[in-house]
Amino acid sequence: MSSEKPILHSYFRSSCSWRVRTCLNWKEIDYEYCPVNLLERAQKKEEYSETNPKVVPALKTDGILLSQSVAILEYLEETQPEKPLLPKDPYKRALVRSIVQAIASDIQPLIQPLHYIKSLQYLESIGGNKNEYIIYCITHGFEGIERQLANTSGKYCVGDEVTLADVCLLPQVYDTNRFGIDMTKFPLIQRITNDLSELDAFKKGHPQNQIDCPAEEKNKIS
Repeated sequence: MSSEKPILHSYFRSSCSWRVRTCLNWKEIDYEYCPVNLLERAQKKEEYSETNPKVVPALKTDGILLSQSVAILEYLEETQPEKPLLPKDPYKRALVRSIVQAIASDIQPLIQPLHYIKSLQYLESIGGNKNEYIIYCITHGFEGIERQLANTSGKYCVGDEVTLADVCLLPQVYDTNRFGIDMTKFPLIQRITNDLSELDAFKKGHPQNQIDCPAEEKNKIS
């Protein structure tokens, strides 16, 4: 990695941004935090859209600009192998990536307006309940992950070392809390996220510890 400090374009409450913040913290990479206010649609403004394709996070590092959180995580893992977040064993690496994709592809898009708004508008137009639909999709996704963890977990998602699966899991659980999901149905997910919440890299990446988290939000976030 070049001597120039990386710049992370991020929004405090974005679970995708939280993944990247945690990875940077875990690997002890000093970076500059550049807030992008999604509520003000700052990601759509010309000065930002020239930097990134209208989403967060985006990471400027090594003279290049990267978008999409999973791609950024993989790049950091490949270029900064110290404090690895992928196991050496190919099978375990595949298990980690399977959980990452279950979260990033099967669950997270369903609760982000940028991704689901057209589908939910259609659902409402035919008399469906959008919140019930979201809860159903999240619950179905967590059921699959809970089954995976029954076969892969130790202290964390895959064995006893923190991996990219863990980096993705905690922000996703936090992000789904606002839908009132009964997490007692997912004891492995709950136990692992509780343990992850005690780790410094995850604490530093938490929404309430970001410079763009409003004071009133900090009082709400736990």
